[in-house]
Order: sequence, then structure tokens, then C-alpha cells
Amino acid sequence: MADQFPSAKVIATDITPTQPSWVPPNLEFQIDDAQLDWTFEPESFDFIHVRYLQGSIENWDKLYSQVYKALKPGGWFQHIEPDLQMLSQNPDVKVDDKQSWVIVSSADGLKCSEVGEKMGRTFDFTDRKLEKLATAAGFSAINFETHRIPVGRWPKDKKMKELGTFVGLSFSQALDGFVKLPLCEILGWSPEEMQLFAAEMRRVLMNPKTQTTGFVFSVYGQKPEKPVEGTSTAE
Repeated sequence: MADQFPSAKVIATDITPTQPSWVPPNLEFQIDDAQLDWTFEPESFDFIHVRYLQGSIENWDKLYSQVYKALKPGGWFQHIEPDLQMLSQNPDVKVDDKQSWVIVSSADGLKCSEVGEKMGRTFDFTDRKLEKLATAAGFSAINFETHRIPVGRWPKDKKMKELGTFVGLSFSQALDGFVKLPLCEILGWSPEEMQLFAAEMRRVLMNPKTQTTGFVFSVYGQKPEKPVEGTSTAE
């Protein structure tokens, strides 16, 4: 973003100090927790982008309220979250097969619903939840979409194969770190159980015969030029 828009000032926040050492001069990294009260000036941003915070936020209404407050009138907001349940495109993968069990278990086997309830931080963004949050916060011109994405190199289409390769690599590299907290720290699995589960999950999902497909939810909306009555002010 900073490279594409050199005249813009870009601020990126993260809760962990994992940023690269070399960045464009118009990009600033800040270590911060999005759940805390924001210290940015009200109506100071033209655009705010949020993504991949599933299982990290206790009060989504408060987060959306803070986004709304920080945007200038007429500014835009975008939020992207993945659906953790991945499916198979291959009709030969039966429901009772072990392969299919691992695939549908990308949500249920990780017990994300149970983990989310115990932590008070949901992993579930189905039922157009992002759209509902944006509406409750007071955004207008809201657009919600569900994107189907391949996982791995199985697609024949060149563009989709390239996308699937990138998604598969990202998924494979991040899997162990992603499952460690919910399985070990929340549900009490041993490290060995977690590693075996992650290895089997990776093996099946990355198998070209499985034809793994995932889904990503996205929403964007605009802060009206004039305040909307009934806008959420959750704290």
C-alpha cells in the first residue's frame, strides 16, 4: 500500500514486533492492541483496513465503533476474515473418508467454536457477520462478498493455480503456530497431539487430489458525510 501510494501516510499496527527492518519512508509501524482504546485522533483517517483477527477480539462492536470514530466523514473501511472450514472440490472424497474428516475438521476438529466460547473471542464469521457489524456501526454503501479460493496447486487455471500456491504456502507455514494456542493452551492437548494433528491436516489439505477450497469473507463501507442516527457507540 505504501509503495503504491507514495504520497499517502500509512500506519500499520500489530500486537507483536514482527515487522521488517526496511520499509518505505511513508510507512510507520506501531505496536498496539486493537482491543484497547485507540489513541488516534478522531476523524483522522481516509481509509482503515482490518484483516485476519479471528479469535483475537472480545468486542467486535467496540472495534467497529473505534474504526468509525477514527475515519474522516466520507472515509472508507475494509475488513477481511477467512472461514476456517475448508471443503473438497473432489466428488470422490466422501463425507466419511478420513480426508474429508480432516477437511471439515479445519473448523470442528480445531474446535474453534468451543475455543472461541472459552476465550470469549469468536472464530465464526459466517451468516454475513461482517456485514451486520458494519451496518450496526453506521457505515453506508456497504458491500459484502464471499470469495472462493483454492488451497494448493491443484487448479488448472494459471491464475487460480498461482493464487492457490501462495495460499497453500501461507497456510502450511502458519498452521503449527495457529493451532498451538487453541489446542494446547485452551483445550489442553499435548504438544505431540497438536503436532500430529497439524501434520495430518497439512498432508491432506495440500494433497492435489483433495482439491481443497477455502472461503474468505470481505466487507467494505463508507462513513457518511453526516452522522447517522442510531450509530453504535459500544465501549
